[in-house]
Amino acid sequence: MRQPRCILIRARFMLPMSDALGRSTRIEDGYVLTVGDRIAEAGRYTEEVGERILRERGGDLLVVGAPAAPAPAGVPRLDGVLLPAFVKAHGHDHESPIIGVAKDQPLTHWLDHAVNPFSGFLEEERDRLAAALGSPPQLVAYRKARLDDVSYGITAALTHHCNFNKRHVAELVEANREAGTRLVIAVGGQDRNYDPRALDTPAEAVERMRRAAALVAGEPRADVIPGPDQFFSNGPEMLAGLKAWARENGTLIHTHSSEEPKTTRWFVETYGMTEVEYARSVGFLDRDTILAHQVNCTDRDLEIIRETGAAVVHNPLANTILGSGMPPLVRMLGMGIPVAISTDGSGSADNQNILNAARLASQYQKALHADASLLPAQQLLELITVEPARMLRLNAGSLEPGRDADLVLIDLRRPNLVPTRIETVVENLIWASNGDEARWVVAAGEVLVDDYRFTRVDAGRVLSDVGRLAELFADYARRAPEVRGTGAHR
Repeated sequence: MRQPRCILIRARFMLPMSDALGRSTRIEDGYVLTVGDRIAEAGRYTEEVGERILRERGGDLLVVGAPAAPAPAGVPRLDGVLLPAFVKAHGHDHESPIIGVAKDQPLTHWLDHAVNPFSGFLEEERDRLAAALGSPPQLVAYRKARLDDVSYGITAALTHHCNFNKRHVAELVEANREAGTRLVIAVGGQDRNYDPRALDTPAEAVERMRRAAALVAGEPRADVIPGPDQFFSNGPEMLAGLKAWARENGTLIHTHSSEEPKTTRWFVETYGMTEVEYARSVGFLDRDTILAHQVNCTDRDLEIIRETGAAVVHNPLANTILGSGMPPLVRMLGMGIPVAISTDGSGSADNQNILNAARLASQYQKALHADASLLPAQQLLELITVEPARMLRLNAGSLEPGRDADLVLIDLRRPNLVPTRIETVVENLIWASNGDEARWVVAAGEVLVDDYRFTRVDAGRVLSDVGRLAELFADYARRAPEVRGTGAHR
């Protein structure tokens, strides 16, 4: 479809998630006008507003949901709720083709039986797979991940590009450009306690960061930051080197921390300190540090995280599926630790349903503490929009002038969301949605999903390619030697 310079979208309800208006503001009959890649106006719709915008913008305007015409006669009010597109603060774009593989196993076994064999397969068989698929196999996987995100209304994400994938930043940048999404790419590194084929030296990891930064220099919707994979797989020199690069270049830094109980216990037994204490000892923790998971914490760990200003990304889907446990989320929030809720990669979470992730995070804490008042729907929406946007330093996460024009309209015509009223719209998003009701998705002022149709990517081709890749991997896995090199069960 033709992408106009301006977009006008009107909906039955709007949730601006704006600090200026108050994050809990709910607007009945709301609208957003985008100009270029930014939001120009957002607020309550009136006929006078509509007439003015139609008159001023004319043929340069797309009215979402209106019949195609040079000058729409009116602005339809869509039966949906308009809100900022979701922001995912932790995921892995290489995992989508391995949904369902090596389930019912703890983290390190799953890494050795699913992630490392698959990413190693893409690396070792790259030429053969590219010939069979018509594209590099890594690009096939990353395209599917971008499609997954957009289908759930996620337009901006941090993807932890680890293990063998750290060698393929260019393909991820290409997939992101094709999809029209926004990525912060945490480029991995590890030098111990991991599949030996993926190990680096600190100098190699720093040089990879230099090349990756040069690669994205001209990309307005992509950034790179260091992403050492795990504390258990990175020695002091590696962590110090990558942290120094982050400081010199003014970037964030991201890693997994204290995710799986056996590995966390093994780390303490091996090094005589927790992962958080280790991170502090090498100067890794500060306000530019984002820790994924942080499931297994001591009281002192939480104090250190608060004192240093580091942030935590909670991934309840993966944490429960892998049996890793759940972090002390209520205590973290009560201590003022910055927190976001995310999905993790599709290999562990099996989907990118970020509304479902938010719901699960709350359900667990309500049950654990026997307190139904914990983590209400409004707070959960903030933890998947405005809070992760702030954490990732993105100009997104709210609907207000000057913000990036990233927004989603959730369809309220679905049976599970009927009835929805202004008093229940936030609650229904969290408690009643299936998560797949993203009817329109806009990113940087461009329509990516138009009435459930993908506009930038050939979804049929992407799904066909990734299905073929999964079949080729399944055949390889039947004859490949077992990988056994990760963490506590080496």
